[in-house]
Amino acid sequence: MNLAIILPAAGSSSRFNENAGPLGIERRKLDEDLGGRPVLQRTVELFTKLDTLLDDDVTIGTILVAGPHDDETFSEFSFRHADKLALLGAKLIRGGPTYRYETVAAALEHVPGDATHIAVHDAARPVTDLKLIDRVIRAARTHAAVVPGVPASDTLKKLGEPLADDGPADPLDAILSAGGPSIAARPVESTLDRAGVYQIQTPQVFEVGLLRRAYAQDDLSSTDDAGLVERLGEQVVVVEGGPLNIKITRPRDLDLARAIGGFRKPDDRPSHKKF
Repeated sequence: MNLAIILPAAGSSSRFNENAGPLGIERRKLDEDLGGRPVLQRTVELFTKLDTLLDDDVTIGTILVAGPHDDETFSEFSFRHADKLALLGAKLIRGGPTYRYETVAAALEHVPGDATHIAVHDAARPVTDLKLIDRVIRAARTHAAVVPGVPASDTLKKLGEPLADDGPADPLDAILSAGGPSIAARPVESTLDRAGVYQIQTPQVFEVGLLRRAYAQDDLSSTDDAGLVERLGEQVVVVEGGPLNIKITRPRDLDLARAIGGFRKPDDRPSHKKF
């Protein structure tokens, strides 16, 4: 098995900055400090530490980091990360302009012809357990599409459209009003049966020809790569994921990632040891 790794890293970190406010400084979650190294570097390192787990006939031949699409942002991204990625044996390429699937499609163009399988892993999942990654890769020996997942533990409800807001139109008026700011509310349409329902994670591993066929479809809208494979009518199998295989989406997730990985906060370390 010759495995190529694709790490989509072109996102704008909009949810990470959603509470920054009009005067807040926008931050990119992949640049955040995680034990003296950026989140992105920690994620790449996962795939450089698998040698002791992988079977002898499994090789990681290529690691592709698909960064921002536009020239200025890509140049800044490259300035921050390219040297470190090169030292880890990873190649930085340009991702898609808007959607994640555009970024993966762009990365597919750089997958070498001798690759037999492709693993797509969220660049913002830096604390994935190596045994989980190995488990997915091993399952890919006998299945053409493999994803990790964990059973849904919370009650799941399908909601309708937001209810009309009868509160003050001006946010300041809402804050100053006796009742305080209005609260967005949506009605419950139904409660879903969570039996057999799983929350899907990454890395997702595919036979290279199957993933290329999935991305040759006209409609590429999907929340993950496995969804495109399912649209072909092909089978996707789920293996055991991990509750600690978190994706950094909001600032509070950084604290959780530090706790999982045993990383100190930046302020807890001498400044000369931060990088």
